[in-house]
Amino acid sequence: MRCTIVPPHILERLAGGDNPALRDMAHRTLVFSSAARTRRRTLAVRAPSPAEDFVPKRTVYDAEGREELPGREARTEGQEPTGDTAVDQCYDWLGVTFDFFESAYRRDSIDGAGLPLLSTVHYGRDYANAFWDGKQMVYGDGDGTVFLGFTGPLDVTGHELTHGIIQYTADLQYYGQSGALNESVADVFGSLIKQSHLGQTADQADWLIGQGLFAEGVQGVALRSLKEPGTAYDDPRLGKDPQPGHMRDYVETYRDNGGVHINSGIPNKAFYLAATAIGGYAWEKAGRIWYETLTGGALSAEVDFAGFAAETVRTAARLYGADAAETQAVKQAWSGVGVRA
Repeated sequence: MRCTIVPPHILERLAGGDNPALRDMAHRTLVFSSAARTRRRTLAVRAPSPAEDFVPKRTVYDAEGREELPGREARTEGQEPTGDTAVDQCYDWLGVTFDFFESAYRRDSIDGAGLPLLSTVHYGRDYANAFWDGKQMVYGDGDGTVFLGFTGPLDVTGHELTHGIIQYTADLQYYGQSGALNESVADVFGSLIKQSHLGQTADQADWLIGQGLFAEGVQGVALRSLKEPGTAYDDPRLGKDPQPGHMRDYVETYRDNGGVHINSGIPNKAFYLAATAIGGYAWEKAGRIWYETLTGGALSAEVDFAGFAAETVRTAARLYGADAAETQAVKQAWSGVGVRA
């Protein structure tokens, strides 16, 4: 599965550019990411056994610039900071993400049963991506010219670990609309984790994914915007953010597993509309509707936008009532992006 934080269209653009160093970086990143997808396809998910103690079990490894996993053990649960920024950022953000799902939805780690949180930093040379490979997180340091270190933004960790939660719950197939929903749900909770950490209400949040990843001189603020898909960047090297925010602009393509990183802008915008209409802290109501839809067992792995939308409306009605303002907000949000719920 191509569940890396940086979409392939950005790397492909860099790989076809005029700068030899950026071409080399992009080619190597695409190759490494492809290898990660192959590993992930072979992983079987076993039903977890519930645990009583909701405490994180973090281990951060250092690949030391190699493409070997997991690498040298650098910091384990309860140990003091190491002084390595990437190691310590990774450790902290794993904890913040764990605490978010525990406190907001009473979920015990990725699998719901205390799965240890394993991560590797300093992966590869100038590796410009981060990913969840089905067992652990992996972070590159970026190339310093276009991308900075991937342990920096909290929402990168939140996004990728949410792919793990999807793996253990609805297991949305990574192609077409179900794949775009896979990416969107990861963006939604990546943003909510950041909002919770910062104590922001829906109207205070920036709704950006990957803010802080771009190096100085890149014309862009983030990888994606849930608030305004298609506006996150417009740079000569990267191209323009291609995400649509409405079904009338849905992109039909065979690339990127049927456009999963592109068309995810549509359900992203729907969540933003629902969350801001409901107001308050977005993880409390809008986030709960999305979380219980994801984990409730009613979704098929091949669900399309309309099917997912209808299930969020049913979830909202169950939680708050069919005529409640929250349920109406969800209906109107999907209508606002051209999806019939």
